[in-house]
Amino acid sequence: MTPSAPFVDPWQIHPVQIVEAVPESEGVTTYRLRYCGGGGKADYAFQPGQFNMLYVPGAGEMAISMSGEDRQAEGWLHTVRLAGGVTHAMSRLGVGGVLGMRGPFGKPWPLDNAQGCDVIVVAGGIRLAPLRPALQQLSAQRSAYGRLTLLYGARTPSGLLYRNDYATWQDAGWQVELTVDRHEPGWTGRVGVVPQLFDRLRELNTGRTVVFICGPEVMIGFAARAALARGA
Repeated sequence: MTPSAPFVDPWQIHPVQIVEAVPESEGVTTYRLRYCGGGGKADYAFQPGQFNMLYVPGAGEMAISMSGEDRQAEGWLHTVRLAGGVTHAMSRLGVGGVLGMRGPFGKPWPLDNAQGCDVIVVAGGIRLAPLRPALQQLSAQRSAYGRLTLLYGARTPSGLLYRNDYATWQDAGWQVELTVDRHEPGWTGRVGVVPQLFDRLRELNTGRTVVFICGPEVMIGFAARAALARGA
């Protein structure tokens, strides 16, 4: 992850290989991709919030947000939910499979504008994926920001993504609040919708709190109203 601009032509398709496929939840997988032959990464840069176009030969193309940078594999992470022919074709490629990638595209999260402020990240379900690089950058530049808070929820506990990251984020100074819509056996956390997690926060720093939200449209609306009602 880097704030610099891409040096490669984002419209040119580059062959990339699936290095690893990590199941996150039912029907959701994080793919570790790198340029074929291991070269080319130094010429590519993305900013948190941007996406790539992934092309599966014979199936088509899809827009997928980057969910992180994999420095060990010299590549990138894309979290994909099975939702159509292209995503199923990608899942059938498996580790070692080759597909096309072009990008990055899209407007990044304006993290620089939040420096010196408290930051609240709000996400629902798979929409945590495009915010994950932002959490990583905020953690890496911890001293540039005030209080850091993650409010995240999914339909069920098994639908919560990146569960191994929560402790890492907490160690970096994040307040992590989780909720689910429906209870499952063994779940001891909260049950409710994501905007209700604002009730877990102490008084917000009025005028000095920035909120980044990604989720279903209804959740975004209620979360934005909850944040504004508390002075964000």
